[in-house]
Amino acid sequence: MIGLFGGTFDPVHYGHLRSALEVKEIFGLTEIRLIPSARPPHREHPSVSAERRLKMLELAIEDQADLKIDDRELKRIGPSYMVDTLKSIRAEISARPLLLFIGSDAFNQLTTWHEWQALFNYAHIVVLTRPHYEPQSLNDFFMHQLSKDSTELAQNCAGKLYFQPVRQLDISATAIRSMIAEQKNPGFLLPDKVITFIRQHQLYLR
Repeated sequence: MIGLFGGTFDPVHYGHLRSALEVKEIFGLTEIRLIPSARPPHREHPSVSAERRLKMLELAIEDQADLKIDDRELKRIGPSYMVDTLKSIRAEISARPLLLFIGSDAFNQLTTWHEWQALFNYAHIVVLTRPHYEPQSLNDFFMHQLSKDSTELAQNCAGKLYFQPVRQLDISATAIRSMIAEQKNPGFLLPDKVITFIRQHQLYLR
């Protein structure tokens, strides 16, 4: 099975990286890809260029053989619609199971995504939650896709909705950007190599 993590990574931090490693082990994934978004349609555009966000991601995982970067959204013209990303990956991997990991906040907005129902044609959607989280008011479409048995994800190439508790670190890129703007030290929230790159290029300063 292949896992996908999308995001702006503005900047990448240990919350992203820890979750990626944890789900790789939980689901026994053969590969997990981090997909930086160029022009996310559902949120404000990143404050740092795609090239520099990609470089920070490269620095963050250069010693992590378990994690890979997929930069197809940075190369694509127009908004970074996840359905287009999944469609292109599916064309490359044939019938292998594909898991798209999203947070619970993103799941709450999923019905506003471009062609959101079509996402399930190409991948399973795995929502990462805090322990003891209970999804509220799932619509009929989600109830039809819902699975409570993780083995179904391996048995089907796409189409399931699954909720997976993980050990979430309370770290946000927004808070990190604010700390840097206020000239506070963001140490131990993101890799030292990324902090060095941010300081060298004076990123996130007001």
